[in-house]
Amino acid sequence: MSDRLKNWEKKSAEHSKQYKQYLERTNRNVILKQLPDLHEEAFEKVDCLSCAACCKNYSPRFKTPDIKRISKYLKMKESIFIETYLVLDKEGDYVVKSSPCPFLGSDNYCSIYDQRPSDCQRFPYTDEDVIFRRPALTLKNASFCPITYYVLEGLLAAEKNK
Repeated sequence: MSDRLKNWEKKSAEHSKQYKQYLERTNRNVILKQLPDLHEEAFEKVDCLSCAACCKNYSPRFKTPDIKRISKYLKMKESIFIETYLVLDKEGDYVVKSSPCPFLGSDNYCSIYDQRPSDCQRFPYTDEDVIFRRPALTLKNASFCPITYYVLEGLLAAEKNK
């Protein structure tokens, strides 16, 4: 792991309390206006293919439409797809059985990218209201996703520069 990567992870952990307080007290309309630019800037800084921490350590939810679409793409019966790749978590959502994701290649490319679950398509939710509607998820994502970290740091910086 590069020093740069370790550095952002350390800063993210140190700023976690600040992020939480900010997400709880700030004007949500202000955040929503800032997110598109911060989201785009963060994606310019981070190459997801060099990271893939999300795919290596966590699972998206596989909702019914995802299961139907992916199993059809893989030419598998839905029941076989579920039996082969998924398990129900404690919230009752289907998630992958193993980490890293079985669809993640050694090159960090997703073998079902065009069919991937909606959670994967939307991750890390830094351009939508999930960032403050689900603060626990945002804080968790900031612990392993540099894009979430950069967006939260940008929000904090913008608040300081008011």
